[in-house]
Amino acid sequence: MLDRLKPLRALSLARLGSDQGWFLSVFIIAALIILPLLIVLQFNLHARSDTWQHLIDYLLWDYVKNSILLGLGVAFGTFIIGVPAACICALYRFPGKGLIELLLLLPLSMPAYIIAYTYTGMLEVGGPVQQLLRDSFDLSYGEYWFPEIRSLEGAIVMFSFVLYPYVFLLTRSSLLNQSANIVDAARLLGASRWQCYSSVILPLARPSIAAGVILVLMETLADYGTVQYFGISTFTTGIFRTWFGYGEAVTAAQLSSLLMAAVFMLFLVEKYLRGRIRFNGNTSAERSREVLTLHGKAAAAAISLCLIPAIFGFIIPLLQLISWAIETADEMLDAHFWQLTWNSLLLAISAAALTLVIATILAYARRISKSTLLKSMINLCAMGYAVPGTVIAVGAIILLSSVDNWLIDTLREQFSIESGLLLTGTIFALVFAHTVRFLSLALQTVDASLSKISHSIDEASRLLGNSIGQTLRRIHVPLIGGGLLSAALLVFVEVMKELPATLIMRPFNFNTLAVRAYELASDERLADASTAALAIVMTGIIPVILLNISIRKK
Repeated sequence: MLDRLKPLRALSLARLGSDQGWFLSVFIIAALIILPLLIVLQFNLHARSDTWQHLIDYLLWDYVKNSILLGLGVAFGTFIIGVPAACICALYRFPGKGLIELLLLLPLSMPAYIIAYTYTGMLEVGGPVQQLLRDSFDLSYGEYWFPEIRSLEGAIVMFSFVLYPYVFLLTRSSLLNQSANIVDAARLLGASRWQCYSSVILPLARPSIAAGVILVLMETLADYGTVQYFGISTFTTGIFRTWFGYGEAVTAAQLSSLLMAAVFMLFLVEKYLRGRIRFNGNTSAERSREVLTLHGKAAAAAISLCLIPAIFGFIIPLLQLISWAIETADEMLDAHFWQLTWNSLLLAISAAALTLVIATILAYARRISKSTLLKSMINLCAMGYAVPGTVIAVGAIILLSSVDNWLIDTLREQFSIESGLLLTGTIFALVFAHTVRFLSLALQTVDASLSKISHSIDEASRLLGNSIGQTLRRIHVPLIGGGLLSAALLVFVEVMKELPATLIMRPFNFNTLAVRAYELASDERLADASTAALAIVMTGIIPVILLNISIRKK
């Protein structure tokens, strides 16, 4: 009898050893993802330099003030655009509603720095709008007032037009999931239709609205291209100036830690509010609220109100980019442009592939692990998307340069080899930074796909002798293929658009479309920047369309 059990015991021990090795690998991967963020925080333990004192005396207040004013302005702007549009689309039916809902989402494909460059070219003194104004009224420059686009107010408008879809999406989802029973109860108590909207429907959607606004705030604080181009001193521009202008890595890291602390607080509030959203949903026993059909002037008013943000946030900038791209095609569509396109694709594909592999491993580990420590570390890995690319780049470059210095010393002492920098300033370093930045996107998508698979499948696979890795590879990966594709596509597009992390960590002579658009716009060659900008926008349209299809199916 014991002889018969020996093979089973050997198999059990082998599988136990394999499982322990798998969880150890997961722990190491999670630690590597978290390290750049921890490195930035630990620099607060270092002594403050003279540069830090200079920041406090002359610059820090401007960073704080402008960041707060910009955040509040964009929060208000996205609220007044996103919430009414969400209410109209969720509560009413009107002609062309499906197309308008797609148009309302398309500004997600337009990075803030690109819309800023585009509107600057259109609205500046030599642009077509002011030129038409002068020609129409026979005016000269200085004889009329025109708003300054390169200002804090201009930046607020630009951000509001491209970030309102976050508020629109979450608010609309919350409104659609509300039960008609609550509204019926309010009507029976004598509430008018307007009172139902203002006292019942919108208050129930407050956690979703607040969560959307906080996502907008995190995106605003993470931006570099727009605020730098408009000459607004914020934390991100301050970090760049401290690192490259003063050559102060420690002070830049300390400044980054302040920004990361602010973003972390927003992250916690957003997570709390998202947790409350589930109480707004209806159960299968409840009746969905009826959607009213609009006709005539009411339908025209609803369509007009929804089209305004889509027109200014996507259609007008897109048409201007296309016009400029056609004008400059002969000059800009050269071998250099195709090299930039190849660099961007190479970076985006590499980062998406690495991020997808890591996200799949971490998501499955969180699914089956009973370790609170490991689950907490994986949850921290999901914070990367909330942290600005500037901060992640600072932490990653300090981490990799420390590893490089250790390798140089070790190879020199042990093998008399002068290796030079092996990680810093390479494509690997750039891919690593993007993986840390966008892992959360892939992790959430893979998590959602895994949650639809019964745990009994895991148990059956283990009983058949498969290890954890084999179960993931043979069973789950084929079952969640669609979710994996969606995750890879989301990361791919975000890497194509990412500017600050790429600017800091790119190797010498390695540019991307985002960097090229930024460089040309900084040189006031706005029309020349349109080709690269248009390529980024057209790439971003794909996941937005897929997102809209997914929402409509649900």
